[in-house]
Amino acid sequence: AGTERARASGQTLLHVPYGDGDREKLDIYFPTEPSEAFPALVYIHGGYWQCLSKDDSGFAAPPLVSQGVAVVAVGYDIAPKGHMDTMVLQVRRSLAFLVQHYPRIRGIYLCGHSAGAHLAAMVLSTDWTEFQVVPDIKGAVLVSGLYDLEPILHTYVNDALSMSREEAQRNSPMRLVTPAVPPACEVLVAVAQHDSPEFRRQSQEYSQALRAAGWSVSVLDLAGVDHFDVIERLSEDSYVLTQVGRRAVPGR
Repeated sequence: AGTERARASGQTLLHVPYGDGDREKLDIYFPTEPSEAFPALVYIHGGYWQCLSKDDSGFAAPPLVSQGVAVVAVGYDIAPKGHMDTMVLQVRRSLAFLVQHYPRIRGIYLCGHSAGAHLAAMVLSTDWTEFQVVPDIKGAVLVSGLYDLEPILHTYVNDALSMSREEAQRNSPMRLVTPAVPPACEVLVAVAQHDSPEFRRQSQEYSQALRAAGWSVSVLDLAGVDHFDVIERLSEDSYVLTQVGRRAVPGR
């Protein structure tokens, strides 16, 4: 419902293809009053890599587009069609596409929830040489994410993913933390009070690993929310994570 309202209320471009696949599409919610150049928040949905889509992901747009920020919802191939290597590549390619086709965007801010936080963290580890562009990623808000995939290999989550140990290792952001190179972006790692112990552990350890490598990292422990409403409440102006997201975009 929140996404439907967002689509109806503003200037949007829906189902913009960044590749040839059925799900390789973007929904772009432009600022209500766009300036010559504007920042963009790129939202990567969760769903344990096997459900949800960009069509569920526009709910966070209204509070931001009203403040001059574009919001981009990314589609990618979920399991079982999509494999982990494929999903990571698709999200990286979507960023390259944005840079190449929307030059008015100045500064990209990533936001991902759960599996989407994992994919956003993988974006931070990208060697952009092969993409021939370097997105100007200013910040990342990682909400209730998983950053080490090995613990899920023997759980029901992997039934659809069919990840091997090697695939899990090469797609685990915890294993890919590199020394921060100026101007490295600022990273906010958010976790819900009622997230499971594993989500909370991984959020803490990943933030510590980034900080040890010289990244600028903040940790936000959100009281009174669980793994799901921690992100669903982004449609609320008064929600603390909405306010933090706004403050993360300079001048907005």
